[in-house]
Amino acid sequence: MTQPDFHDEEDDVPEWADRIKANVAGEVRRRRKEMGWSAQDLADECERLGHPIPRNVIANMESGRRASLPLVDVMVLAAALETYPVCLIFPVGYVEETQELPFQGLVPTWEALRRFTGEEDVPGYDAGLVPDFELHASLVRTALAALEEEERARFAAKTATSRAQQEEAERKRAEYADQAVSAKYNLRYLRRELRDEGATPPDLPPALGDVDPPESEPDTTLEERL
Repeated sequence: MTQPDFHDEEDDVPEWADRIKANVAGEVRRRRKEMGWSAQDLADECERLGHPIPRNVIANMESGRRASLPLVDVMVLAAALETYPVCLIFPVGYVEETQELPFQGLVPTWEALRRFTGEEDVPGYDAGLVPDFELHASLVRTALAALEEEERARFAAKTATSRAQQEEAERKRAEYADQAVSAKYNLRYLRRELRDEGATPPDLPPALGDVDPPESEPDTTLEERL
């Protein structure tokens, strides 16, 4: 996508805002054409999603005549075009450089996207509870994988044709069981810390329903309940 020619001005704010709108407009147009859609097709899909954006509004946006670009429109346009909002704002691979904030110089679009999503740490920035939720997801995957492997090892022990095979299967079953308990233990205390922060932890899959202690037994250890 070819970016408009932005000229240096004393007030850099309009340039920055126009550049971001141009990023979105260009990527909406590119993806729409890639999908073989007309502006009306895109308008129809936005309406189907529950947030109508008329065809003329889409046309004005793509041509640069639209004065504003609400965040809710970007979110619905992204869903309609089967992509992520951040990919419209920072079209990696289609816009080489962009501007992250007013009064700042151009930076590679890939770097801007990574900072926008929090993938690249910015000194002094607070990531909130995102790292905790990422750790939670990792622990859930670890626990589920360990439980699955433990069940496979248990089956292998039952169907072993020799004592050596049975002992090896039992060894693996115990190893995976320990991994599952460890992951559940870490999950339990992470979820407790999240609640202490006033946050609501993510839902757990049924297989990990024993992670949270019953309300009537707040001090019960996970090992005692397994």
